[in-house]
Amino acid sequence: MVQFIESELQLLKNEITEMWDLVYSQLQRSGKAVLNCDKDLAQTVLLRERRVNTFELKIDSDVEDIIALYNPLAIDLRFVLAMLKINTNLERIGDFAEGISRFIIKCGASVVDDKLMKEIRFEEMFTEVLEMLDLAKHALLEEKIDIATSIFPKDNVLDEINANSVTVLANYMRQHPESAEVCLDLIGIIRKLERAGDHITNIAEEIVFYIDAKVLKHRGRLDENEETK
Repeated sequence: MVQFIESELQLLKNEITEMWDLVYSQLQRSGKAVLNCDKDLAQTVLLRERRVNTFELKIDSDVEDIIALYNPLAIDLRFVLAMLKINTNLERIGDFAEGISRFIIKCGASVVDDKLMKEIRFEEMFTEVLEMLDLAKHALLEEKIDIATSIFPKDNVLDEINANSVTVLANYMRQHPESAEVCLDLIGIIRKLERAGDHITNIAEEIVFYIDAKVLKHRGRLDENEETK
């Protein structure tokens, strides 16, 4: 029984990793589509969104099967629950990538002011979100709490950029009234990136939840061994 559940848990972890790579790719493509005003790339993100949703449903179903068939306890149950929550957060990040891509398809290539994009620090924010998502993945795969917790202060940077961008875009709209719709869309995109950061922070918290329990479990075993000597 133990051997079977360990195998299932490893398969679940592999699926989460694949989902992670897919969502990372979606987010990366959506950001590049905005930076390069690339409608074709944005369209690719929209077409691949269905894969993200399908993957989420598959992982949810596999989690339900593991709980029903193996009744995992203690650290195994923590792992399964963490994977379930991580899966949900990844799917939401995929939704944000889709929403960002729709901006480019809607607005066209000629309306995004390069200077404005630099002032709202879009590329910096986009890069920070991707780095956070990558760090979270490595934290899980390497089972390192310090990597997971390094994500938390990065979320503060996203909050700062989000807050400052509203002021920058409001001033730009006053000077360029004809760009009001585009500026409002940009506020929406920045907000989506900020929310993506929140979801990555949630993922990091779930990883800490799982790893910390595993470490405590092993510490308990070490203490037991010391007592028997």
